[in-house]
Amino acid sequence: MKRFFLLIAFVAVAFVSTAQLNVRWGNIDVRYPLDCKTEVNDYEMPIAYAWRGERVNLQLVVANESNTDATVEYRFSDLKLGSKTIPASNVVGGFVQPVITDKFTGCGKHEVDAYGEQLVADRITDTNPTVLDAGSRRGLWLTIQVPQDAEPGTYKGYVELLCNGKKKRYGYNLNVSSYVLPAPKEWGFHLDLWQNPYAVARVHNVELWSKEHFDVLRPYMLKLAYAGQKAITATLIDRPWDGQTYDPFGSMVTWVKKADGTWWYDFTIFDRWVEFMMSCGIDKEITCFSMIPWKLSFRYYDQATHSHKYINCAPGEEAYAQFWGGMLSAFSAHLKEKGWFDKTFISMDERSLQQMQAAIKVIKEYAPGMKISMAGNYHPEIEADIHDYCLDIFAYGAYTPELLAQRKAQGKVSTYYTCCSAEYPNLFTFSAPADAAFIALEALKKGLDGYLRWAYNSWTVTPEEDSRFTAWPAGDTYVIYPFSVSSIRWERLVQGIQLFEKYKIKLSEAVADGDKQRVAELEKLLELIDLKKISTDSGRMVGAFAEELDAI
Repeated sequence: MKRFFLLIAFVAVAFVSTAQLNVRWGNIDVRYPLDCKTEVNDYEMPIAYAWRGERVNLQLVVANESNTDATVEYRFSDLKLGSKTIPASNVVGGFVQPVITDKFTGCGKHEVDAYGEQLVADRITDTNPTVLDAGSRRGLWLTIQVPQDAEPGTYKGYVELLCNGKKKRYGYNLNVSSYVLPAPKEWGFHLDLWQNPYAVARVHNVELWSKEHFDVLRPYMLKLAYAGQKAITATLIDRPWDGQTYDPFGSMVTWVKKADGTWWYDFTIFDRWVEFMMSCGIDKEITCFSMIPWKLSFRYYDQATHSHKYINCAPGEEAYAQFWGGMLSAFSAHLKEKGWFDKTFISMDERSLQQMQAAIKVIKEYAPGMKISMAGNYHPEIEADIHDYCLDIFAYGAYTPELLAQRKAQGKVSTYYTCCSAEYPNLFTFSAPADAAFIALEALKKGLDGYLRWAYNSWTVTPEEDSRFTAWPAGDTYVIYPFSVSSIRWERLVQGIQLFEKYKIKLSEAVADGDKQRVAELEKLLELIDLKKISTDSGRMVGAFAEELDAI
């Protein structure tokens, strides 16, 4: 029987009328129109499968077609299989609320409203009950976490809606496979979304690096860890990207030029940040930005004058080597004392070959053995020096199968990234939801280790209302919302990563069993992923891939 790609089985798919509400099961790859005037399609959703340990999503579409507002309360039930239960606490979600977006604009500064304004469904809130305005429609999103020790079989659950004193239940089935998906920390997919703790301090109105700051940071970073995040984003200098975000990044290291002319470096904040992130489960890499900032001006505290000063110097200059040499020596010694040297990277992004060569020379002289990471274009002259190399989606053709095999044998990481320059696949608020899942499958097809994106939570002024910014397409600066509120983009990104892991597990199993036919079937499956068709066909490609993968 052909299966729908949501990995969830649904019953009660017909259009149903309850009190003031019209309710139907929907498609997780549709951002449903917010008004009831727009027709939407019905979806027949046969049985599909979820692995034990997997997170799966579904979406119920709730429309208030009356001329008065309706207060709607929802409840997620336990899922039952005989005497076995997946508790309702494993089901989270809420109504998908709108945010202002625009359209693809590419890179470059512009007025916020230069490319128009429209509302799009993206922000998954847990406000319960929720008021649905007259004539409005909302998706009701569910995310089900299947326990790793769940009994295989078909579970039955439902969503209960209460409106005007009347209740109605909408049932669904979840078929759990005997396969087990490992915990996110064990996933091989190399996810690197850059964190912005400064934005969190602003939105929550707490003092930077206070106990309150770390307390409000934790839910965000636990969410990130649960997606398999591998890298901690740390800053060695003030404003490594100048002021490109609404909340600029500060330095986690204090540079002090003492009155006698010698230098002292305070790593206290850096240590607290790294230790905090490790306590959240993110501990594979510490990526430290940046020896080559966008503006080659470095801030330090001058003890003699009791003021902050700047030194302007560029890679290749003696002043640059002296400025960074002392810090790198001290930083290396500190990292070795903390036991972090082997997982720390001096990181740069989108820098020229000449700048990179000059910086690498300084690193090798003053911090021998220090690893280097870079996101940008491919430079064959320095490839051997870059332990974690991330190429732009327009440049990753430089990753030949031979180069990837060589880097993998050396224990190096090879990934790709998208930013404001690529319309597809991407994580803008107007992007098709399936594009987010496609991202991991594209890495899989190209033989890459994972994906990088520059902004996990670099929020706009009011991110829960308006995702537009003055330099990039709407949503480019964040994929989750304040107070750790999820998004359609985020949930589909995680599902794509899970597909990556499931494929790797099945392929390893087939290879270990010597099952050449199954290996061939899995390799052929990758032909479904075609970047040339992404602009119109991401949902079909991702759905077909998930369906056929479960059948192999």
